[in-house]
Amino acid sequence: MNSGKICISVSAESAAELAGLLSRAEALADVVELRFDGLDAEGIRNAFEQLSSTKQILVTMRPKEQGGRSDRSLTDRIGFWTEYAIHRSIDHPSIWIDHEYDLRDSKDFMFWVDQCFVIRSKHYFEGQAADLQKAYDATVSDEEVGKIAVSTRNVTDAIEIWKLLLKANAEGKRLIPIAMGEAGKWTRILGPAHGAFMTYAALDAGAETAAGQLTAKDLTETFRVRELDRSTKVYGVLAGNTSYSISPWMQNAAFKAAGLNSVFVPLQTSDLGEFMSRMVFNGTREIDLNFAGFSVTNPHKVRIMEFLDEIEDSARVIGAVNTVKIENGRLLGYNTDAYGFISTLEETYGSLSGARVAVFGAGGAARACVYVLSVRSAGVTVFARNEAAGGSLADEFDAAYERSASSRKIGEEFDIVVNTTPLGTIGSNEKFAVLEAEQLKGLKLVYDLVYNPIETELMLEAKLASVPSISGMEMLIAQGVKQFEIWTGIQAPENEMRTAVMKRLVI
Repeated sequence: MNSGKICISVSAESAAELAGLLSRAEALADVVELRFDGLDAEGIRNAFEQLSSTKQILVTMRPKEQGGRSDRSLTDRIGFWTEYAIHRSIDHPSIWIDHEYDLRDSKDFMFWVDQCFVIRSKHYFEGQAADLQKAYDATVSDEEVGKIAVSTRNVTDAIEIWKLLLKANAEGKRLIPIAMGEAGKWTRILGPAHGAFMTYAALDAGAETAAGQLTAKDLTETFRVRELDRSTKVYGVLAGNTSYSISPWMQNAAFKAAGLNSVFVPLQTSDLGEFMSRMVFNGTREIDLNFAGFSVTNPHKVRIMEFLDEIEDSARVIGAVNTVKIENGRLLGYNTDAYGFISTLEETYGSLSGARVAVFGAGGAARACVYVLSVRSAGVTVFARNEAAGGSLADEFDAAYERSASSRKIGEEFDIVVNTTPLGTIGSNEKFAVLEAEQLKGLKLVYDLVYNPIETELMLEAKLASVPSISGMEMLIAQGVKQFEIWTGIQAPENEMRTAVMKRLVI
């Protein structure tokens, strides 16, 4: 348990709507931030009449240049706060206020602020040079809580603001460090456990007031932010884009069910070497988050191997690692994709000896599939547009290689089709499939490793061709179960993991 607070930030265009959001937020929040920058003058006056709650209220008027919705000049913002200060129905001592850093120089007009609980904030958005030490000096003081937010693209972009949290802790001061964006989510999750005064959350998905905000429900129920401490073991998914990953929901459900003081967080990075050097390796890491292991996905499954102390034999043969365990300072690599794939395939199909299998793709997941299929004596053909990667993979495991299926009727040549490419994944690839229904007719099974959405375009094409299919969700769960057991040494709570995945994917 830690003393950090969860603040739900809400914004509205009318006082009535703001009051409704406040009422809903009270059930989950320690603090509710009411953003007044979405209200017009009449809305502000009406909202001032309703400033009461069972939870702590934080009033904010955020200008656009600091991430808000208001076009007010500095003079007009001073006018807003003056109107707030003289409003007779407001219980001023009971309400917190957020002031941007530039209002600090306006104390001649705002002398009354010294009597208030103030959070002094500064935001740096993408493309803005961040002078964090200057921001720290301008926002953090013995009397006021500092809030500094920076934009991030990679997990390591948040290191410097995390160092400010350590500095504030050492000086006995209060800071809210926020790394905005997908790559900074770990700061929102781990901040309270490491002394952050508060972390911000959204009331609903889609109602975020800043990039990278998680919902309060996810923070409390999935990531168990209130229960984390400095001894919490931290695991995470390493990916070029973590926004689509379901692993945090699956693994955190497992940790919760098993009663472990562990948490699983997104760790988005395009530079694996920088991450390992600055955040993982003993001797070179700049901060210590108590990492205990990683789930590794695209595009890092192959390169991660160069950073490991030991790799299990099958993962070395496959040439890809998707699971890292940190034990006594040593990094151990495993591949659970092969197990997750073959266990679910054999459960549905039966013996694979002699089965004719077309594998689409030549990445890390494809390597695991081709390897384990060859071990099971299946006849494999690799289809990949990248001739160098596809040809090399096929040669390595004594498989055939084709660059493209073109308009061929694959169902007449193969028994099983396996898609390991991103085609069909939610987002820009969602409406694409490696094959169409006419090409699938005659197949015995389609296995699409894409798990989000649960039913992909390829699976819909298979249905049109009257061919049964397996969702990548099955492999996701099976390999995730194996990962959990490698990390913890105990049996995984598979039912809870499946329930969490299903619940997340149908949202």
